Amino acid sequence: MIKSHKQLTASLLISAALSVSLGTISPQSVSAASVSSNLSSTVSAVQTAHIESTVRLRTAPSTSSSVLTYLNKGDIVTILEKTNNYFYKVRTADGEVGYTSSLDKYIRLIPKNVDVGTVTPLPTPTVPVTPSTSRVVEDVISAGIKYLGTPYEYGSSRNTTDTFDCSDFIRQMFLDGNQLRLPADSRSQGEWIKENSRAVNDISGLKRGDLMFFMSYKGSSSSVYAGIDKSSERITHVALYLGEGQILHTYSVTSGGVKVDKLSASWSNRFLYGGSVIQ
Repeated sequence: MIKSHKQLTASLLISAALSVSLGTISPQSVSAASVSSNLSSTVSAVQTAHIESTVRLRTAPSTSSSVLTYLNKGDIVTILEKTNNYFYKVRTADGEVGYTSSLDKYIRLIPKNVDVGTVTPLPTPTVPVTPSTSRVVEDVISAGIKYLGTPYEYGSSRNTTDTFDCSDFIRQMFLDGNQLRLPADSRSQGEWIKENSRAVNDISGLKRGDLMFFMSYKGSSSSVYAGIDKSSERITHVALYLGEGQILHTYSVTSGGVKVDKLSASWSNRFLYGGSVIQ
């Protein structure tokens, strides 16, 4: 076994020497120690990264895996490996190891010659929805569609799917479709979006699968809402945006329970903000 290992090491050193003679690598980079290191590790050197926006740390490289904790903007992590096109395996400053999104929106690699104490966040770029994100969004929507017609009940029990109020329905949809447990009421769900995603104040900026939060009804005319400071209004309803002017939600007994509705002027007037749960 020792002889075989020596032969393997010798072969690698000969290959490295040939690369030096051809000018493809520098002589200083060739040593038995570096060869041994490359045999035992997939990471050639410690690579740190800066968290650009709050993102989940998961137990596995999949959006359907359990959430260990959240990495916050400004955190510094160590990259252990890139597991696929969408996830890094990382170690936090506290020593916790897990998987997080490799999208530039959430994480930025720090050049090895930069002092991590001097790192400042870059502007968040616009990142297209990835196929994996689209699939998870469709899973969540499909989970909600199966409840069409389920009766409305204000303050419905979170332990049954016999009836729903608006936030209970949203919570159940994400629990069924992505094993993600959102807060139990609409105002807490709105705060969750602000803390873990990005609040979108213009309906035109929403994507399919985003949550939408609404204030109380004050009248059918848009002029009634013109002078209202919506930043101080209380959330009274939540729905899921389907795109193309449609929403999936439940809001009253007389409306027929869970349904797909047109995003009418009445709902648009009451809109406060929205945002993505699935990143």
